[in-house]
Formats: sequence, structure tokens, C-alpha cells
Amino acid sequence: MVKEAVEEAKAKAAEEAEDAGQPGENEQADAGEAAPGDSEEASEPEKEESEDKEAKEDKKKLFGKKNKKDKKDEKIEELTDRLTRQMAEFDNFRKRTEKEKSQMYEIGARDIIEKILPVVDNFERGLEAVPEEEKATPFAEGMEKIYKQLMTTLESIGVRPIEAVGKEFDPDFHNAVMHVEDEELGENMVAEEFQKGYTYRDSVVRHSMVKVAN
Repeated sequence: MVKEAVEEAKAKAAEEAEDAGQPGENEQADAGEAAPGDSEEASEPEKEESEDKEAKEDKKKLFGKKNKKDKKDEKIEELTDRLTRQMAEFDNFRKRTEKEKSQMYEIGARDIIEKILPVVDNFERGLEAVPEEEKATPFAEGMEKIYKQLMTTLESIGVRPIEAVGKEFDPDFHNAVMHVEDEELGENMVAEEFQKGYTYRDSVVRHSMVKVAN
């Protein structure tokens, strides 16, 4: 019986030792499995810090101050702007000068035409005074040719005679110096022209001196 008791005590001690050894192994196993996790948790802040740093750098590149323009580019822009303004000013000056020259030409031409018109009047009076039997003489024919050449020249530069007789009186073109009652003529009609009027490029150089009926 003593032998059986000893054997039973050894078996019980071995069983207790085995039961005590299992939690230790589990704890060691848990500790071993937890170690990699601790390593991952330790590396996570470093990863976040790296990502934050990259984000800050990207944000700095995107919203950072723009690089200043090159001095050469600034100078080119300045010269281009100055040239553009000078060209615009020159174009305005050219147009203004052309307009002034045109106005000066108009004034000068009108002045010359006004001086020539009395010569035309004298030509017409002289030709009207030539007797019918003398109109075929070389002198009369020569004067007629000179008169026609003068009128052709005036017409080529824009001088036109104003129509008067048989037309309705128009104060813009006619100057009424006499009034007459004539039942054969309509109201406010030009009955007779005393002096021929002329226009130059649609502007009146000299008004027609006329007699107005009714």
C-alpha cells in the first residue's frame, strides 16, 4: 500500500505540474504574439508623421508664393506696352492730320473757286452778247471752246451749277432778290435767274440769285 501511495503522490504531483505549466506557455505565446503588434503600433506615428510632412510640402508647393517674373520679361512687357500706346497715339495724330489737311484743302479750293466764278460769269455774258451772225467766226468759236474747257475742268473737281429756273424755291440754294405774280407759274417757283449759283462737293459756294413767283 505504501508503494501505491507513493505512485499516486507522484502522479498527482506530475499532474499538478503539468496543469501549472500550461498557463505559463499560453502567457508566453500571448506575449510572443503581442510583440509584433507592439512593433506595428510603434511604427504608426512615424508613418503618420511622414504623411503629414509630405502633405505640408505639397501644400507649400501649391499655395506658396509665386516666383517673381524675370526682369527681362518685365522689361519686354513694359516696352511692348509703351510701343502699343505710341502706335495708338501716332494713328490718332495721323487721322487728325489728314482731317486737318482735308479741311485746309477744302477751304483753299473754295477760295479759288469763288475767285474763278466771276470769270465764268464774264465768259457767259460775253458769249451771250455775240451776234448770231458772228458766232461762226474763229474768235467766237475760240472763246466758246475756252469756256467749255473751263467748265469741264471745274466739273472734274466737283463744281456743279445749281438748278434754278422752273424749280421750287429752296433757301439752302437760292437767294430771292425779287418777287413776281405770275398765274402761269406755280406757287413759290423760281421764275428767273439773275446770277448762277454753284456747289462744291455738295456744299454751296455761291447761292443763285433768283426771282420767285407767287
